[in-house]
Amino acid sequence: MRLRALLETDALGLKLLGGEEELDRTVRGVMTTDLRDPSRYLSGGELVLTGLAWRRDAADSEPFVRILVQSGVAALAAGEAELNEIPDDLVVACARHRLPLFAVHESVAFATITEHVVRQVSGERAGDLAAVVDRHRRMMTSGPAGGGPDVVLDLLRSDLDLRAWVLSPTGRLIAGAKEAGPALPPEVCARLATEQLAAARTGRRGPHRVTLGPTTYSLFPVRSTGRDPQPARDVRETMLSDWLLAVEADAGEWAEERLDLLHGVTQLIAVERDRRDAARTVRRRLAQEVLELVQTGAPPAEIAARLRVAAPVLLPGLGAAPHWQVVVARVEWDDAQLEGQAVAQALLEEILVDPSATGPEPSDRIAVAHSGEEAIALVPLPAVTGEHDGSEQGVPADVLLEAVRGPLSAGLDGDGRLTLGVSAAVHSAEGLRGALEEARHARRVAAARPGRVCAAGHQELASHVLLLPFVPDDVRRAFTARLLDPLREYDQRHRAELISTLEAFLDCDGSWTRCASRLHLHVNTLRYRVGRIEQLTGRDLSRLEDKLDFFLALRMS
Repeated sequence: MRLRALLETDALGLKLLGGEEELDRTVRGVMTTDLRDPSRYLSGGELVLTGLAWRRDAADSEPFVRILVQSGVAALAAGEAELNEIPDDLVVACARHRLPLFAVHESVAFATITEHVVRQVSGERAGDLAAVVDRHRRMMTSGPAGGGPDVVLDLLRSDLDLRAWVLSPTGRLIAGAKEAGPALPPEVCARLATEQLAAARTGRRGPHRVTLGPTTYSLFPVRSTGRDPQPARDVRETMLSDWLLAVEADAGEWAEERLDLLHGVTQLIAVERDRRDAARTVRRRLAQEVLELVQTGAPPAEIAARLRVAAPVLLPGLGAAPHWQVVVARVEWDDAQLEGQAVAQALLEEILVDPSATGPEPSDRIAVAHSGEEAIALVPLPAVTGEHDGSEQGVPADVLLEAVRGPLSAGLDGDGRLTLGVSAAVHSAEGLRGALEEARHARRVAAARPGRVCAAGHQELASHVLLLPFVPDDVRRAFTARLLDPLREYDQRHRAELISTLEAFLDCDGSWTRCASRLHLHVNTLRYRVGRIEQLTGRDLSRLEDKLDFFLALRMS
């Protein structure tokens, strides 16, 4: 459909603020977002709906519009409910980039526009979809309790006789029709997620068909990219965060109209997924603020005040301040041009949810920030009264990945790696900095192990990190001097840069190729320097224990 048709539909309440000469653009989908950077969910041709919650001041409009234009969206529609009118800076930015801009009257729900676009784009070729979408719109607009993925799946069951479920990328059950019979067993959910991630890596467009025993499932990715997506970015950047619609049917036998129907339904589900993603920005901002205070050495009282603000958001109704646990994750790809920070952040928000929990809401209690190439989760834990001090709380590292190892290994297979480190629980702001360092140390221990998906916990650092505060200063100085003084003296005499080479080698988790690339050295030169380090110190950098000793010595120096 074309933008002009939207403007001519009185029921949508759209007012054109700019871009009249672009009204013949084709709309291929719709997306609702208040993210400052929604590019990862865009593939081109969308009508983007926004409530302007991303805008803090006039300077925010230009970068937001530039991101939309670079993603190839058809137009932007902004709601008037938040600010009563569309700010001039947004109008100017859209005019500068030739992006059509509509104002949406506060009396018109975004769900109404979404329903209209989906019907026009895909529903006109399948009469049964029109009934599903119309009923779904009425239930969505009746209140928060009436919407969600479950409603769509109930309608698929009642109107089309299709049993379907929505799964997370790790195989957690997010939604299922109430009348769809017994819930999918966890092992089936994990297998379906594994098959979807393995198929997505090939770049083939869904649906992907999987046969488990006597049952065939058709798998549709749920993403906000329109009915006929043509993603411009690397598939690895999004596939580890996409939801999955699993339908108990063989889509290979379907007519084109039925396939279009299901692609339209995934867009309705994507509306709910976008709402969840938008809500994450508040939690991420809270976590980022706490992380910055911790890393800059802010006074504990200031950190504690920020934690008191975060606790009610993450644990509604909690009477007392909770304990906290820190989890650090890093995703690395063999392709150095592909960043893993956003992938790690999205994965951590899902991994930390109890695998037995259903629905999208459990992830609303996970706050994930980022620092450099790491994603850092601040996990609130209900305070324990009585004889327990909270030290045994939280998810142990050895079971954290148990339920999700299969799907994630399939998604990372060949050229990706996920490593996690888990701290002990702490009960005050004073302990948060130590918990962060503890989780980072544990992640480095995990990185030294083989495998695509590895984790380590604070228990594995007991002989080193947890005892350091109790080691006398003279013992620390002797330990550091014994390991590093021979290297410093050699560097002074020969300008060999052994200390900086050691730091880079450990920071690259012992990877010869990545370390050589970072230092702009030939691998043989790097091997010579590492060999000299081992010769001068009598240590072996292929041994985990010696790596940890060098790492701690560098930190203490």
